[in-house]
Amino acid sequence: MAKEVSALIKLQVRGGAANPAPPVGPALGAKGVNIMEFCKQFNARTQDKQGKVLPAVITVYADKSFDFVIKTPPAAVQLMEAAKIKKGSPQSNLQKVGKVTWEQVKAIAEDKMADLNAFTPESAMMMVAGTARSMGLNVTGQKPF
Repeated sequence: MAKEVSALIKLQVRGGAANPAPPVGPALGAKGVNIMEFCKQFNARTQDKQGKVLPAVITVYADKSFDFVIKTPPAAVQLMEAAKIKKGSPQSNLQKVGKVTWEQVKAIAEDKMADLNAFTPESAMMMVAGTARSMGLNVTGQKPF
């Protein structure tokens, strides 16, 4: 018989750096989850993605046990790494802060394909390109499709 789900918690934590301090501790403690056990498991699973921001969806069951799924880093974070910028533009329609190529957009879209609401790689690329534009990045080059 399946366990009864009591809560879903969504967090964004740096890979290999989960600790009981906020935001992890208060979010999990309020639901009665063993915070240190989550931190140990999360850090063990994310050793290869050290320092990257990783969304995690934690399913808390009625008996206070938990499962969690680690997703790929947000498209905005990957775009900032590709463009080598610290943050996006405060006025994305007026101030452009960097540029990315369609090849970089394609690589990010392929990486994010499992988490995006897209059926084709082309539509995933268009979603990532839209995120880039809303951050104040120019997408340069020829569209590959």
